Amino acid sequence: MKIRIKNHTDNPLPQAMPGGDWIDLYCAETVEMGVGEYQLLSLGISVELPEGYEAIVAPRSSTPARFGIICPNSFGVIDNKYCGDGDVWKFPALAFRDTVIRKGDRIAQFRIQRNQPKAELVEVEILGNPDRGGLGSTGRR
Repeated sequence: MKIRIKNHTDNPLPQAMPGGDWIDLYCAETVEMGVGEYQLLSLGISVELPEGYEAIVAPRSSTPARFGIICPNSFGVIDNKYCGDGDVWKFPALAFRDTVIRKGDRIAQFRIQRNQPKAELVEVEILGNPDRGGLGSTGRR
């Protein structure tokens, strides 16, 4: 599958790490953030996803420890209609300590997946399946 991408920076094009299938994304500029501050960090790319696909953007596992930021909405969804030259991907960041994220730092990652099929939700009185025992019912390990 070929994905058309416009790079608005001199950062390398996003790429998956060897053996991985999530594609790393780079911060497009150096940003200073104070504790408690929220910013949309530019990822410096615009992407044309194929019809019927969407992208899931999430922080890299090292992002909180390395940069002191989290993605306050856990992850982002980018649909294939967000594909213009000016539709630059961004990463919502909330700083939990004073921090500097430098241009070119790998702060996020994405993967492409098919859109959810159309679903008709049908209300019923009883599902008729056994209960698992609540959230976290499979135990700690």
